[in-house]
Amino acid sequence: MLDLGTPDVRAAAAFYGAVLGWDYEPMGDGEDVEGGMFGKNGKMVAGLGKLTEEGARPAWMIYYTVTDADATTEAVERAGGTVRVPPTDLEQWGRMAQYSDPLGGQFAVWQPGESKGVDLVDEPGSLCWTELYTSDAAAAKEFYGGVLGWRYSDMRMPGGEGTYTMIVPSGLPEERMHGGLMEVGREELALAGGRPYWHPVFAVADCDAAVAAVRELGGSVQMGPENAQGVGRLAVCLDPFGADFVVLAEI
Repeated sequence: MLDLGTPDVRAAAAFYGAVLGWDYEPMGDGEDVEGGMFGKNGKMVAGLGKLTEEGARPAWMIYYTVTDADATTEAVERAGGTVRVPPTDLEQWGRMAQYSDPLGGQFAVWQPGESKGVDLVDEPGSLCWTELYTSDAAAAKEFYGGVLGWRYSDMRMPGGEGTYTMIVPSGLPEERMHGGLMEVGREELALAGGRPYWHPVFAVADCDAAVAAVRELGGSVQMGPENAQGVGRLAVCLDPFGADFVVLAEI
């Protein structure tokens, strides 16, 4: 599950529609609708909402599935994290909560009801990976491992540029790894004011075409496009309002 908080819902819907081929369905009628859902080939891929939190930056919020949002909240507090939004029922669809890890990285959890989360992943135009940039990888591994039961596998990055940690969900085999985390310098966390931050990686059929659309529609590119050995061709992008995401194509 993931959703985007943005100051301009309609402009963001048009941007991601062009870059990722998404359709947008507002939740309601009229010009003042403040959110809705993104879809691809008739399947839900993400949510979109008006940014209302004072001082918050436009960003994607990633939700990780849990069986008990209340128990997870207690685990977050025991591990030194902060509860930003306490467990809340969203009608019959599920129960959610939002947190900050001890270093300030924001994330959320989803306890499924009738909705299990997104309907399409690992295909062009959908989420295929999640990634955390943090100033302290060891602290992040300890926190998320304790709260969400994640296991880890470290790999050296090409060129000796540090270590990349692969994340494996609790109770699943290594081939079901869903994300990674990487320790970076404080200057590389400027986007979030020096705090760690998560961002989504979206699969695309053509990385260069996606990047061209990003630039044409007022977004920008922080890195790439470039080929990453064993991964694919990728680029780190910002939408017109500064929310970060990655596009990744198989090569």
